[in-house]
Amino acid sequence: MAQTAEIEPQASTIEPTVNYLLDTGITPSTYTGGPGSTEVKSVGTLDPHRVTIRSGRDRDFILERDGFVFVPHDTKMVDFFDADELRRVYYPEIEALIKAQSGASRVVVFDHTLRTADDTFREQHKIREVVQRVHNDYTEWSGPQRLKEILPDEADELLKRRFAIIQVWRPIRYPVETFPLAICDARSVQFSDFVISERRYPNRVGQTYSVKYNPDHQWYWFPLMRRDEALVFKVYDSMRDGRARWTAHTAFDVPSPPPNGRPRESIEIRTLAFF
Repeated sequence: MAQTAEIEPQASTIEPTVNYLLDTGITPSTYTGGPGSTEVKSVGTLDPHRVTIRSGRDRDFILERDGFVFVPHDTKMVDFFDADELRRVYYPEIEALIKAQSGASRVVVFDHTLRTADDTFREQHKIREVVQRVHNDYTEWSGPQRLKEILPDEADELLKRRFAIIQVWRPIRYPVETFPLAICDARSVQFSDFVISERRYPNRVGQTYSVKYNPDHQWYWFPLMRRDEALVFKVYDSMRDGRARWTAHTAFDVPSPPPNGRPRESIEIRTLAFF
């Protein structure tokens, strides 16, 4: 078992640098290899900015208003690297969590991604790197398109009513001491801040939104987030009635990490939620 680092309480407000996109007129893109591959190639110009990020631990968030909610959520998972256990144990846990937090009548888990900031561990387990650029995972086009790909026989009927893509992020072992996730209040993001970015895989091409800098963005993070805590956030909502539809987010380098801070290990899980 890894030795626990001595952790000092982290400040309630920090000012790290996050990577936005510099919009040059060239479509940004990211190529990701297939299952078992750690290959990633990106096209696009980063635009780093120092921003204020506030701790969200003493605040209340509402999924439909802010785009995200932070909740205590224990799990019966033993080994997050066991794909069979994930599907047998974790997927149903997440479906129940999202139903409770969103009011959805049906939730379908369709994907998950394990990430680490440890290069050696990442290569050994063939998992992904942390993403240090501001983005939202789906667009006006790719949200419905993903539904068509996941549930092709039902898609025509399901697209006639509201659906959302909701994700859940959590650490998988110890508290997050390095490269935590920052998330932006949906009310502070303008649609004009988004730039369509291609997400290329060996068998398909999707879209995400990269994000341009806007000084009005309101950023939050949850210091030393633990394995029994979960961040639930929307990355697409078909309803256009003023509720939160997207949630920009990014990993970032903590200005003063704990001494001997361990590399982040996390899982994000993606779901279709129907109402």
